[in-house]
Amino acid sequence: MPQSPRRAAESAPSPETVRLSAVGFGYAESPGVLRDVNLILPRGSFHFLTGASGAGKSSLLRLLTLSSRPDEGRISLFGQDVTQVTARERPEWRRRMGVVFQDFRLLDHLSVFDNAALSLRVRGGKRADYAADVEEMLAWVGLAHRADALPTTLSGGEKQRLAIARAVMSKPELILADEPTGSVDPAMADRLLKLFQALNKLGATVLIASHDEDLAKRSGARRLVLKDGRISGAAS
Repeated sequence: MPQSPRRAAESAPSPETVRLSAVGFGYAESPGVLRDVNLILPRGSFHFLTGASGAGKSSLLRLLTLSSRPDEGRISLFGQDVTQVTARERPEWRRRMGVVFQDFRLLDHLSVFDNAALSLRVRGGKRADYAADVEEMLAWVGLAHRADALPTTLSGGEKQRLAIARAVMSKPELILADEPTGSVDPAMADRLLKLFQALNKLGATVLIASHDEDLAKRSGARRLVLKDGRISGAAS
């Protein structure tokens, strides 16, 4: 049985942020999406996960965010086995992650500012203490002028940028991003890449799932290729 996320965080940091051992996963209508996947993401590493549409990139991220359980194999995060983590334990583990979902998952009743600040609010932070940091982040992603707007008034690209700002606002240990530049122009994609790189230099482990192979090449990050349910280019 794993330690609690809090106790795990207080112990000596693991050299590995992520380890998947012989992981298999699928759906009733599509078994074998992932097959015998072995993957190690060292602490502080930066990887791009590429592969054709339907290759299983989003399924792999669902396993890492603990939204799904593997059909076989083991998953470890931050040095702790989380294969059988319970729904009750899941939120505390996720507080150590920043996740960018393809469908954004913004809260429509909150302003752009409050969406970006959500992880800080959940941790009990006071607006006066984090306001300047949130404003700086919104400026970085080009949304300073929309701070008071509601998500329903944003374009797809603006929602994408807000989802990224929210995911990285608390400087998480692990950043998982599913097509984070899919709705933005090339100049903004490069700007967002620089944001991920800056957080990586501060110690975050970053895994970006993307179809944008040019961006992956420009990043200088290690490339993992998902094909036929297996990953090539992975440390194992």
